Amino acid sequence: MSVYMLDTNIASHVIKGDIPSVRERLAAVPVESVMVSAVTEAELRYGVAKRGHPQGLAMRVHEFLIRVDVLPWTAQVARIYGDLRASCEAAGISLSPLDMMIAAHAKEADAILVTRDQAFKRVPGGVALENWA
Repeated sequence: MSVYMLDTNIASHVIKGDIPSVRERLAAVPVESVMVSAVTEAELRYGVAKRGHPQGLAMRVHEFLIRVDVLPWTAQVARIYGDLRASCEAAGISLSPLDMMIAAHAKEADAILVTRDQAFKRVPGGVALENWA
């Protein structure tokens, strides 16, 4: 069975419900095969804080996070991140630090990274990608 790690942009679309194809695709996969990185959780919580903790958004983020596995940042993920970042720098590939952390997490989990961010296509060694948007 494939496992899917939702990038922050896809998780945001799930929470907002603004792109029907994202929710349709999510509904088509077993819930136990869907996960997010702790980095994505942090970004979602930052988005809520940045907006002043509006009750509706905070509740939707909470409900999303209790329904998916949130993978912790581990020493193994940190090792993969270090190698990945060094490879990117050597190849002249620019990827935001948080995106690089999410890519490392997806590699460690052997997960398909679900994102609409095309920058992930440049990750050395590749990360399996799908765009549900």
